[in-house]
Amino acid sequence: MTGTETATDARCALLARLIDHAPLYPPASLPLDAALADHERARMSDAAWMVNRFVCPASRLAEVAGLDLRLTVVVDVPWAERPPLDDARIEAIELPLPPDLSTLREAAREVYVELPPGDVHAHIRELARHGLRAKVRCGGETIPPVGELAAFVRACRATGVPFKATAGLHHAVRRAGQHGFVNVLAAAVFGREMEALAEADPRAFELRPSVFRWRDGRAASDELVRVRREVFVSIGSCSFSEPVDELRTLGLLPL
Repeated sequence: MTGTETATDARCALLARLIDHAPLYPPASLPLDAALADHERARMSDAAWMVNRFVCPASRLAEVAGLDLRLTVVVDVPWAERPPLDDARIEAIELPLPPDLSTLREAAREVYVELPPGDVHAHIRELARHGLRAKVRCGGETIPPVGELAAFVRACRATGVPFKATAGLHHAVRRAGQHGFVNVLAAAVFGREMEALAEADPRAFELRPSVFRWRDGRAASDELVRVRREVFVSIGSCSFSEPVDELRTLGLLPL
């Protein structure tokens, strides 16, 4: 695969620009110079077509001023104290659910709101009303149960709210109680969210130039492009090489 591959290839349709690269965040927690060097290696690698944006905390935006980066900014300060977000490099922001969603409409092209526990369907309907997107944590301090994550994906699919998933997606396919990002992709593409997220057999998945398969489900490029645009946009990962290497080990990408 190269950066010149088109969406007629199902592998590119499913995985292009999938990974928001977050080497500043745990468990990598790299110093800025090392994080930027790691991101540049990703952008120069043969899998560069899979890297999306560099993830930067709002509190550290000044440290990356003037650098050639496409940015996702995580708002880690109170919204009223945020730095200016009118930098043309900022393509997306992420933040906790604020008191007033209407204040976010002009914040960036893509705004991902991390939802608190509770009635996920009501929260996501409200995001849809304001033209906002959703963010879900799949690990970290706690790992959401399969049923909870399935309800989130199902609600996003039903309401047409695009989402990103972050934290804890260290494996392509579910392993040792940890969620897999290929499982989340399958849930977004095929539905049957509980079953897809609980799938722990890598052999149940296949990704070829013509099709993405999970058990008896099959989806070609056009459907995969739609799902990645309208449903499941990206994952956040502190490592770029680890998810790519695991996809190759499982035979889901060419070596």
